Amino acid sequence: MELPEYTGDMTRKLFYEDSHRKEFEARVLFCAACKEDGGFWTVLDQTCFFPEGGGQYADTGYLGEVKVLDARERDGVVYHRTEAPLEPGDLVCGRIDWEERFEKMQQHTGEHIVSGLVHSRFGYNNVGFHLGSDYCTMDFDGPITSEELRQIEWEANRAVVSDLEILVQYPSKEELEQMEYRSKIEIEGQVRIVSVPGYDVCACCAPHVKRTGEIGLIKLVNRMNYKGGERITMLCGFRALRDYEVKLAGAKEIGALLCEKENQIAGAVKRQKEELEKQKYENGKLVHQILAYRAKEIQIESPVTAVFDGSLAGDAPRELMNLLLDRGADICAVFAGAEEDGYRYVIGSRQADVRPLGKAMNSRFEGRGGGKPGMIQGTLAGGQDEIRAFAEHFIKENREE
Repeated sequence: MELPEYTGDMTRKLFYEDSHRKEFEARVLFCAACKEDGGFWTVLDQTCFFPEGGGQYADTGYLGEVKVLDARERDGVVYHRTEAPLEPGDLVCGRIDWEERFEKMQQHTGEHIVSGLVHSRFGYNNVGFHLGSDYCTMDFDGPITSEELRQIEWEANRAVVSDLEILVQYPSKEELEQMEYRSKIEIEGQVRIVSVPGYDVCACCAPHVKRTGEIGLIKLVNRMNYKGGERITMLCGFRALRDYEVKLAGAKEIGALLCEKENQIAGAVKRQKEELEKQKYENGKLVHQILAYRAKEIQIESPVTAVFDGSLAGDAPRELMNLLLDRGADICAVFAGAEEDGYRYVIGSRQADVRPLGKAMNSRFEGRGGGKPGMIQGTLAGGQDEIRAFAEHFIKENREE
């Protein structure tokens, strides 16, 4: 979104002075309509609203009774996107959505711990960080195995239970040159350093919890290969608790259905899967026998043996087609489905190229599909008699030519 022009004083950032401050009073300095959506951009002399930055989305809340939907920063000024205008000169009471802010701080401090551990153990850099409204991802520029990730998770939670104080520094340029710290981007001006003693030192602009114990729990819930490295999904604190509640409820429900305890459902599901695969194999043999009997009862016709059967599913249409070709059918077309919902077809021949027939039928009956000279597959819509007559006429006409 495009921010309006404002040339006044910079905003005092109260979220840096106290990350746990929930309410504040401020003077409205500026208010202008948003060009994009009909909201307003409001500037205050001071604020607790953290603007979007560093991979973290902005705080929301209220200024008086007016809802704050977003916050952005430019040149040291924080712009609050509000639903209604505020009058410059007025004194307003601001309050942030504290539960949302606290959860973001839990995730962000947890990310610092995990990224610091990955960097110290493997030398990998965190090259991407996204803190969304329901999940947090970290991108590392090197591979991490599941077992290695499990070890990182345990070590990260040791940092949590140690209840370490989070340290924030604003070093001078000379001091910064002597420090070893992580940084995902080049930073101009004053650098803010956030440290988790013994685990991480990183340049960061976002508010954090005051002690690691406030994180509660760090849970690494997913990993995937990403651009030659690893993308890790993490949940911390209350988000991890909610995730556990949902998964435990699901495990209990599955356990009740399988008459097993939650910690034993994996074995029960494995046994169920093996039994289903066995039943599928047995059913496949029965279906093959039924199709063989069915094929013997179907009369081979010229120029095309066309079969319409709504009970056919899976590979059965193709298997029935091959059985009929084995019996001597020149061209065989099997249609599964019904006239109301459309047909799924398979057409084959051991002598003729059936692709022209398929192309013509697709054009005539709004169909889609294709294949090789000896077999084509697809879908179409039309009446049974009309489809059969069209196929017979097309084959006869092309053979006479």
